[in-house]
Amino acid sequence: MSRTTETRTTDSRTTDARQTATRRQILARTSALGVGIAFAGELSELFTGSAAAQGRAGYGPLVEDPAGLLDLPKGFRYKVLSREGDELRSREGKVPSNHDGMAAFAGEKGRIRLVRNHENRVTGRVPVPVVDGLTYDPMAKGGCTALTLDRHNDVLDERVAIAGTAVNCAGGPTPWGTWLTCEETEDRAGTNGYTKDHGFIFEVDPVDPRRSGAVPLTAMGRFQHEAIAVDPRRGVVYETEDAFDRPFGLFYRFLPDKPRGGLGSLRAGGTLQAMRVPGVPDLSAVQETGATFGGIEWVDVPDPLAATTAIRNQDFGPRGITHAQKLEGCYWGGSCVYFVSSYARRGEGSAADHFGQIWRYDPSSRRLTLVVVFGPDTDVQLPGEEPDNICLAPSGGLMVCEDGEGAQHVFGVTRRGEVYAMARGRQNIGTAQEPAWGEFAGVTFAPGGRTMYVNVYTPGTTFAVTGPWHE
Repeated sequence: MSRTTETRTTDSRTTDARQTATRRQILARTSALGVGIAFAGELSELFTGSAAAQGRAGYGPLVEDPAGLLDLPKGFRYKVLSREGDELRSREGKVPSNHDGMAAFAGEKGRIRLVRNHENRVTGRVPVPVVDGLTYDPMAKGGCTALTLDRHNDVLDERVAIAGTAVNCAGGPTPWGTWLTCEETEDRAGTNGYTKDHGFIFEVDPVDPRRSGAVPLTAMGRFQHEAIAVDPRRGVVYETEDAFDRPFGLFYRFLPDKPRGGLGSLRAGGTLQAMRVPGVPDLSAVQETGATFGGIEWVDVPDPLAATTAIRNQDFGPRGITHAQKLEGCYWGGSCVYFVSSYARRGEGSAADHFGQIWRYDPSSRRLTLVVVFGPDTDVQLPGEEPDNICLAPSGGLMVCEDGEGAQHVFGVTRRGEVYAMARGRQNIGTAQEPAWGEFAGVTFAPGGRTMYVNVYTPGTTFAVTGPWHE
């Protein structure tokens, strides 16, 4: 299928995957017990949108796609914008593998600029092409590509935005319209054939990537980065660490020397600090929604470059530092930053088990609150597991990418606590004996909310989904 082929879901066969839950039992994933989300409080600053859209759950049952790619509700359409292995419009090489985190930026004359991560390790099938002036380490296969779309979501341009980085998982947009892409690795030069140290954040300009180049923001730390969120008023950058082994990751903030921001401002340096919750060495030990801790401390990181010791192993003094397993998503909402611990397991070294937490930190009051808990107390059974990327939906609530076994979905969650299936992937990448489907990633909306963009991780595919979002 060509990269801008449009398909409308008109098949009469439908599957109603919509389900509802109580207000405290919102999102589920199937496992031995089933897992749900318990929300503490209204979280009104996260759930915004039209009152009409919030009067019902979802947009109706999914309609099977005759092309066998993406099932959507009636009235919605998709375009395939880009597929792994196709030629880039810039003719710099082929579209790389492993589509992951992504953001959409407003361009001139109604255009949209997408910046897309490629989480390629050394085993990546299709590397990000090496381009002069945009490559950090020519032996690394990860990076970002940038797409320019017209108002009809036709692809006008697709090119390399940064190359020679490794395991570009997530990141986040800045208030000044750039993308911070994060390396989820700590590999040093000489490891896996790399010629330079990895584990950094890089800034990407979606308009002209050559303005940003391939410069590691070393003062922001060298560790297994996952995501970032920027306080638009103070300029502080919050960072999560998805460390795979003990001691687990930390939650960081970066105090830039040039807090007013702007392209290249983070290169001026600043101070990297890690969060200490007094009396709480491991966030997994906190189990009750609404639990709040005051007097949060921020401790300077002894060696942000981790020259000899990983940051999470460094000496933060006799009172130590606060760790958490699987720190992943990070986003700004209202006046606070939210961050996610996707799960914790005693058997892997955590203080307690949980199926996921969402924490809120209020920088004005220096208070940390556990606002969302994933747990087995649910009556919702959805056909999947392991919610991953999350974004705010224009009609209110959230869109959640599924990353688990079986058929993969993008689920919607309303502020009333109702869950519905928004999209279902149909690309079987397994075999008849062992079927498997590519997970969704990088869900984001165009400014104004008229289009949802989402990736399938493998085979790497980027979709644009349009329809009656505000109805």
